[in-house]
Amino acid sequence: MLNAQKEYLQYLRDVRGASPHTICAYQEDLAQLQRFLAKCDAVEGWEKVSSGHLRRFLAQLTGEGQARASLARKLSCFRSFFGFLRRHKGLEANPTLGISSPKLPKRLPQFFYPQEIEKLLAAPDADTPLGLRDRAILEVLYSTGMRVSELISLELSQVKDATEVRIKGKRGKERIVFFGKQAKEALETYLRLGRNVLAGAKGGNKGAVAKNSDGAVFLNRWGGRLTDRSIRRMLHKYILQTCARHDLSPHSLRHTFATHLLEGGADLRVIQELLGHASLSTTQVYTHTSLRHLKEVYTRAHPRANRTEER
Repeated sequence: MLNAQKEYLQYLRDVRGASPHTICAYQEDLAQLQRFLAKCDAVEGWEKVSSGHLRRFLAQLTGEGQARASLARKLSCFRSFFGFLRRHKGLEANPTLGISSPKLPKRLPQFFYPQEIEKLLAAPDADTPLGLRDRAILEVLYSTGMRVSELISLELSQVKDATEVRIKGKRGKERIVFFGKQAKEALETYLRLGRNVLAGAKGGNKGAVAKNSDGAVFLNRWGGRLTDRSIRRMLHKYILQTCARHDLSPHSLRHTFATHLLEGGADLRVIQELLGHASLSTTQVYTHTSLRHLKEVYTRAHPRANRTEER
């Protein structure tokens, strides 16, 4: 069973271009299912797994209070995994067929208002190498709409003297993102004054410079490549300092990028390309967040919207 899991995860990484975050989550989902099968039925191979096994597993998680979003992701993982086994390993039937995903509440993406984003971008201390790095990270995320996972993979050869960068996103989909003037300036300042200091750092509890960090754009305090978790922790700190809104997350910068573009008049298909969405329907969620802006424009512009006509 373990060999099939390893091959599937390798397939996700090499063929589907899945992110490290997705691969890690799917690996844990499959391991959790395998532990359940070992305790309940001692299933010896994936070909012995039935829809009944999967239903009982999901029912157990529901009884333990597992969130619907987590259940939906696990089921998505199992669908993909057993589909892989059927296509590449001769599995006769996919046991996930007929199992419906739990209905998820529709949540609108949370974003920063203009005054909040200004405070956030100004929060890092520009007099320290780490502050210069953090400011560059915030500016680049807001300017490009990158995912955090895409940011940490940036190499020096990509960004040197560049105003646009070709990056690889989910499922290996490539797209071009653009650095605005302030993002480019913040990045250049960090590369000139901050990165060299961090690259020369040694020691600390984390040890010496991490492997494969020589070409990384964003480094940690020990000179190694920043991780996804480290950036999320850093961004969360600045969000709480400046906005004190618990509904915001690092991914909210990506939502803010899209929302502000839409409110500024950008075409929805252009935003789709900049975000790297495979489907326009995914991007259309931002039309809901901009309704506030549309109402404000209507109120200002329509002759009968905001005043009583004289009689």
